[in-house]
Amino acid sequence: MKRNIVIAVVTAAALVGGGTATALAVSGDDDRGASVARAEARAGDDDGRDDDRDDRDDRGEDRSDDRGDDRDERAVSGDVTAAEALAAALKHTPGTAVAAELDDGAWEVDVLGDDDGWHSVRVDPGSGKVLGASADDEDDAREVRAALKGSSVTAGEAARAAAGKGVVTSVELDDDDRGWEAETRASGGGERDWRVDLGSGKVTADRDDSDDD
Repeated sequence: MKRNIVIAVVTAAALVGGGTATALAVSGDDDRGASVARAEARAGDDDGRDDDRDDRDDRGEDRSDDRGDDRDERAVSGDVTAAEALAAALKHTPGTAVAAELDDGAWEVDVLGDDDGWHSVRVDPGSGKVLGASADDEDDAREVRAALKGSSVTAGEAARAAAGKGVVTSVELDDDDRGWEAETRASGGGERDWRVDLGSGKVTADRDDSDDD
């Protein structure tokens, strides 16, 4: 008596590098007691393709970073200073300005609203026009209020004070030291960090920055 048995087994396994394996077995006449098996294993060199994709992604990210740096460089030479960007942001979104920095070719100003809600306001560095504003999720408003309690120097005033050291590219509140941190860029391209006292407005070199020098 003859029996024809056809067994097809397909197995997919995840190999190192994302390879796959398939196996196909066919057995014919059972009386002859013979079976024919054919196994085919293929471990594709996905690592190589992945590496190529990773390299392309890295190059794309580098180009994107370079474009962002170029936009920031042009923004530094724009007509709108950090203090003016802060003023424009507050006119659009009333509250307390806590930080301003050049980001992707525009001033980005963090404002703590009168309702204790956070807002991110983007200002054009060439015209001073507000490009847009959005709600943001930042630190606890109470901590910021506590850090600013009794202070007499605003972010705008801190930016103007630090401008005597170079072109201000960022200013932000340091909750720990209860002072303003400002970064300036000299005409030669060097960057320095400064501290601005919340009470007196006195500008001093950042200790960490001085240690690095």
